[in-house]
Amino acid sequence: MKTPLVRAAAAALAPALPVGALLCVPLAHAADDTPAGAGPSLGAVVVSATRSQQPITDVIADVTVIDRDTIERSGAAALADVLARVPGVTISRNGGPATTTNVYLRGAEGRVTAVFIDGVRIDSQSTGGATWNAIPLSQVDRIEVLRGPAAAIYGSDALAGVVQIFTRQGEAGFFPSVRVGLGSHDTRTLGVSLRGGAEGVDYAVGVGTERSDGFNARKLGNPDRDGYRNENLSGRIGWQVAPGQKLDVTLLDSRQRAGYDGFTPGLDDQSLHRLRTAGLHWSAQWSDVWSTRASLTRGTDRYETTPSPYLTETRVTTALLRNEVRLGQGLMTVDLERREDALQNRSTTPARTDRHQNALAVGYGWRAGPHNLQVNARHDDSEFGGQSTGLLAYGYDVSRTLRLTASAGTAFRVPTLFQRFSIYGTPDLKAETAHNVEAGVHWQSGTDRLAVVAYRNRVRDLIDYVSGPGPCVNGVGTYAGCYGNVGRARITGVTFSGGTRVGPVNLGGSWDVMRPKNALTDKWLARRARSQATLTADTALAGWRLGGEVQYVGERYNNAANTERLPGYTLLNLTAERPLGRDWRLLARIDNATDRAYESVLGYATAGRTVFVGLTWAPR
Repeated sequence: MKTPLVRAAAAALAPALPVGALLCVPLAHAADDTPAGAGPSLGAVVVSATRSQQPITDVIADVTVIDRDTIERSGAAALADVLARVPGVTISRNGGPATTTNVYLRGAEGRVTAVFIDGVRIDSQSTGGATWNAIPLSQVDRIEVLRGPAAAIYGSDALAGVVQIFTRQGEAGFFPSVRVGLGSHDTRTLGVSLRGGAEGVDYAVGVGTERSDGFNARKLGNPDRDGYRNENLSGRIGWQVAPGQKLDVTLLDSRQRAGYDGFTPGLDDQSLHRLRTAGLHWSAQWSDVWSTRASLTRGTDRYETTPSPYLTETRVTTALLRNEVRLGQGLMTVDLERREDALQNRSTTPARTDRHQNALAVGYGWRAGPHNLQVNARHDDSEFGGQSTGLLAYGYDVSRTLRLTASAGTAFRVPTLFQRFSIYGTPDLKAETAHNVEAGVHWQSGTDRLAVVAYRNRVRDLIDYVSGPGPCVNGVGTYAGCYGNVGRARITGVTFSGGTRVGPVNLGGSWDVMRPKNALTDKWLARRARSQATLTADTALAGWRLGGEVQYVGERYNNAANTERLPGYTLLNLTAERPLGRDWRLLARIDNATDRAYESVLGYATAGRTVFVGLTWAPR
């Protein structure tokens, strides 16, 4: 008898068997859950899976870790370009790196993925979700991508997963670095970083700027080049107040001005985006078995356009008190959390709207012999009433090289303030909810590793904009339309990932097969591919580190009605780097080396072949 998960996996694989027949053999031996050469070491520590530091060998969740070396070797222009190489991730853009970007995690929209920078939650209460294009990659030191609902740990938004982004940290000594780069479209980058520490104090400061003349984003829009300018900084200082007690202050500020093509010919449309995060974190180790962490954070997302006037600003303020108690071979966690959202937007009534959510979360992790258990429960209370979520996960080590995992969890996302109180809003919208089940097989022997994870996520009360008469202010007239709970989604899929080493060559890759469908209409969800794959390789040759990457994204539909088709595409990216003496490093990257023309959003161009060359000075 087939279980629901087995049926889900079979259904997901069915439409992609021709691609699977071509890719199955190489990926079985050459897959990786991170870009080539970036597989996490057995000693790596992961935070996103449980909100506590956890050895990666104990993690049951489906997590990818990307470190700073991998980010630098990628030569990527934006955060989304790095994430596009991660299993289960697809991106879409309205043009170049600074334009509106959406990151789909396991076939779900970016607005249902919780995003944190140094523990600070960022979100837009107008569009929903993080503004990916405003996060400066130059300040990012490490990324963790958790696939699967995690609302029982993080609360609202973590319906598809969690992305944790960390900036650089200080350490004992003094470590300066300077990075400059030049690229196609007259792209120029400059970054300076200072890290160090002594006598109980550590610090890290980074300043960066990037400018580009860009290219014309809309084929049928204004015939201009849509360039951008980004200026950013990050800072962190840690102080060992007393033995076992530490205070950390973090901040990030990113200011971006970017051209875009609107719908009025002849206008030089510009967007001005400012993203700020600030956090105050205190940790105390009271004994060998008891520790406490407290955080007060704020994330601010401000977006403005000119000459077409539009302004919106979101502030997310969070207070978290977390206690961890070790009970034998288990770890108990108790969280008290308060989140306050505020939106300033003249389309809402009143122009400033806000709300709060209070939560109590309890977790328990246990590891004994081959058994690994994780249990989480959380209750969030707000004007929507109570939302209770849970997560149960189990891992079993069949042998030293083979592990089996399974989990089930629930999640939710409350409507944005714009969806409720704008002229298009419906105040009595319900929260979107989800139920996810998944199972995985993970094998690793030396440098060889392979993982297969199958999942099914059912989402109810999806919020969408519906044209026609409705209860909102904009619900009458020629262009009537309102937000409503009008959808259900059923997303099933299988992710294959792994890696190996063949002689001097590191091979890696992943293959995702999905069925992201509207459960009411049985149509495919917009801009979600049914099949996608990444294959990477790198090797050392004559003092150079050479790398290649093939990205395949299958056919998608641009709209929910499935009447606008987006053809699939395959991209080839190449990298080369080498040290120049003791303290210098040269990096060269060619993206879209075959100059493939493709679209991730219908009517919006993407970059053709581009070249980037960077030089880094980092004295050892």
